[in-house]
Amino acid sequence: MVRVESMRRRRLEPDARREQILSVAIRHFGSRPYAEVSTTDVARDAGVARGLVNHYFGTKKDLYLAVVRVMLTVPEVALEQLPEGDLPDRVDSIVGYFLDVVSRHSTSWLAATGAGGMAGDADVNQVIAEAVDVAAVGVLRAVGMGDDPSPVLRAMCRSYVGLAICTAQEWLQRGVLTRQQVHALLATSLIALVEQVFPVH
Repeated sequence: MVRVESMRRRRLEPDARREQILSVAIRHFGSRPYAEVSTTDVARDAGVARGLVNHYFGTKKDLYLAVVRVMLTVPEVALEQLPEGDLPDRVDSIVGYFLDVVSRHSTSWLAATGAGGMAGDADVNQVIAEAVDVAAVGVLRAVGMGDDPSPVLRAMCRSYVGLAICTAQEWLQRGVLTRQQVHALLATSLIALVEQVFPVH
């Protein structure tokens, strides 16, 4: 037990410690409603003092907003690892990555997209809106249209991100669609949008 505790409390670099706390918070907010999670719980399971959670994230609400942001944003590394192939290959890869992430963190992702008991909160809504916009730009970059996209193009792609979220919810939450069906719907739709709908200027 002493050895386990010492491992949990081992000295980490600030970025690594922050990521450790965030990882624990993702698990907590994904498994319980917002009101039932405390920063004390998060600190205990992360093996740190509660003050350190406050130092990195501020209030419990700030910590929750960080969880929502990371659950809804496509990381830079995912875009960098896309294949150099043609449009169908790149679309297949980005859709596959998205479905891998939401299935691996399904409870946390569903809580984030459903506001996890914080529906209607202005700050949560703002973070979700910002994350959707960032995701839209990431999708545009993945299909080779990410260089200074116009407001119209960004709006169209935000609509696609909304489709992706709703479709994944049909799969993970309602069990109506299979992963294969979701992948086909999202990939086919994105290719059609790029080739037939998205403005090129």
